[in-house]
Amino acid sequence: MCRSIKTLRPPALAEEATEEEIRAAALQYVRKVSGFRAPAAHNREVFEKAVEAVTAATAELLGGLEVRGAAARQG
Repeated sequence: MCRSIKTLRPPALAEEATEEEIRAAALQYVRKVSGFRAPAAHNREVFEKAVEAVTAATAELLGGLEVRGAAARQG
């Protein structure tokens, strides 16, 4: 669905994803799902709330994932 969103978990990234990268991915997702690149004024608040919710959910997901063997590949 969102082919342009890059993978944010190791081993795709050598380091952890930044808050900026997580928010950018969330914004792309919300744009794709809503069909709006930039929402109209009357939809801006709900659009931004969705971006924040997806950002938080993504950060929680990435923080909880265990990538087996990642330490062996990185070191």
